[in-house]
Amino acid sequence: MFELFQSENNQKFYFNLKAKNGQIILSSQGYADKSGAKNGIESVKTNCSDDSKFERKTASNGKFHFNIKAGNGQIIGSSQMYAGESGMENGIESVKTNAPGAEVVDKTA
Repeated sequence: MFELFQSENNQKFYFNLKAKNGQIILSSQGYADKSGAKNGIESVKTNCSDDSKFERKTASNGKFHFNIKAGNGQIIGSSQMYAGESGMENGIESVKTNAPGAEVVDKTA
């Protein structure tokens, strides 16, 4: 599921894509308004089937992570850090599997 929420301190809107076990697979950048965050969710759903939209990266500490990018090249969401490359690839597969039909839970009240 996608969880849409607002930070308390800077009033920006964010979303997380969570696996069925509640683990966060993908986290968004901050959006100025809720409609921007909702558009970001739709962009993840649209772009996640295209493997070329996933940017695979290795951090300076040797851990692996990925970004998913929109058609314009802008980063829509970023993963957690993974100890191994296979974990990162599993995370990408999880986004591809879970994002297209994921429900959006709005926690912004």
